[in-house]
Amino acid sequence: MNQQFDRSPGAAAQTDTDVVSRAMASVYWWMSLGLAVTGVIAFGVAHSETLAGIILGTPGVFIGLMIAELVLVIALSAAISKMSPAVAAGVFLLYAALNGATMSAIFLVYTQGSIATTFFVTGGTFGAMAAYGTITKRDLTGWGSFLFMGLIGVVIASVVNMFLHSEMLYWAITFAGILVFVGLTAYDVQRIRRAVVSGALPHDKLAVYGALMLYLDFINLFLLLLRLFGRRR
Repeated sequence: MNQQFDRSPGAAAQTDTDVVSRAMASVYWWMSLGLAVTGVIAFGVAHSETLAGIILGTPGVFIGLMIAELVLVIALSAAISKMSPAVAAGVFLLYAALNGATMSAIFLVYTQGSIATTFFVTGGTFGAMAAYGTITKRDLTGWGSFLFMGLIGVVIASVVNMFLHSEMLYWAITFAGILVFVGLTAYDVQRIRRAVVSGALPHDKLAVYGALMLYLDFINLFLLLLRLFGRRR
C-alpha cells in the first residue's frame, strides 16, 4: 500500500498509522451521517400523522420497507467492489433513510427523554468498544465465529418468541443480543482497520462499507438497550 514511501521502518509504520487514522475517520464520518439521516427520518415520520399512518399503519408498506432494507444491505455487502463510490454511498444513505422510516415506531412507543438517554448510553458503550478494538494488541479474529453463532442464536430465538411470547426468553434474548453487538463493535473496528492496511478495497469504498458494519452494530445495540432503559408512553 505504501510502496511510494521508501523510508525507514519507523517512518513506514508512522505512514501506515496515518493512513489507517484517515481511513477510520472517513468510516466514522459516514456512519455518523447514516445515523443522522436515520434519526431525522424517524423523527419526521413519527411526527407526521399522514406518513405514520401510511408506513406504520399499513402492514404491507411496513413489510415492504423491511424487505427493501434487507435487499439494500445484501446488495451493498455483496457488490460493493463493483459499485462506484457514489453509488455505494447512495445505497447506504437510502438504507439509512428506509431504516429511519421503520424505526419511527420507537417515538410512538417510548418517551423522547428515554430515547435520548439510551442513545447516549449506546454512544458511550459503542465508543468504549471501538476504542478497545483500536488499541488492543489482541487478535480478535477468533471472536468472529463465536459472535456470528451468537447472532444466529439471537435471531432464531427472537423468531421463536414471536409465537411463544415468553417474557423470560425476551429478556434472555435482550441480554444475549447486547453482549453480541458489544463484541461485534470491537471485532468490526479491528477488522476494518486491517482491511485498510491490506488494501482489500479502495478507501472511499471501504469507508462506506465499514460505516455500514458499524452503523448496524450501533443501531442494533441501541434497540436492545432501549428495551432496558426505554420508558413506554
